[in-house]
Amino acid sequence: MKIFPALFIFCSLWFASIAENSPTWLRYSAISPDGNSIVFTYKGDLWLVPTQGGEAVPITFHEAHDFMPVWSNDSKTIAFSSDRFGNFDIFTVSVNGGTPKRLTYHSAPDYPYEFTTDNKFIVFGSAQKDLAENRQFPTGSQPEVYKVPLTGGQVQQVWTTPAEDISIHKNGNLWVYHDKKGGENAWRKHHFKSSAGYEIC
Repeated sequence: MKIFPALFIFCSLWFASIAENSPTWLRYSAISPDGNSIVFTYKGDLWLVPTQGGEAVPITFHEAHDFMPVWSNDSKTIAFSSDRFGNFDIFTVSVNGGTPKRLTYHSAPDYPYEFTTDNKFIVFGSAQKDLAENRQFPTGSQPEVYKVPLTGGQVQQVWTTPAEDISIHKNGNLWVYHDKKGGENAWRKHHFKSSAGYEIC
């Protein structure tokens, strides 16, 4: 009967070895604007690797879940979402690592999308205001759009239209965003339907 615990331990160590040497589920990869680095999420932390290849190094190391990294336009700062205080808030960290800085404090989950072109604000999604009273298109599947100063401070609402996955043109005047009225799954492969699409504002 002692063979089963021993077999379980052996299998656990074998799978752990495979995971360390051939890691999978590296999500939310983002190339820096200067083209030199890639940041990604692995095992709940942010990792950095040169675009030319090489060793990946962690830039966050915490028992919480850090994910959705977004680069500043000067490639010096990374914004990300973390549940270090119970719900997901916006944090920033230097590309060189260090102690992350918390920028949002609302009880609703906050997810970063983009830096404004002047690097003064981080645009993010959240549900900080009342769904029925505040939205032009009420839907529980998408957040509202806000921005918070990179230096910290007062959060401002940008749109009442629910949107996500925002990308801002370098001129700052055109914003592309994901309008998910159909509730499609972002992780579903080869998914096409009429309600899946992007809008330009």
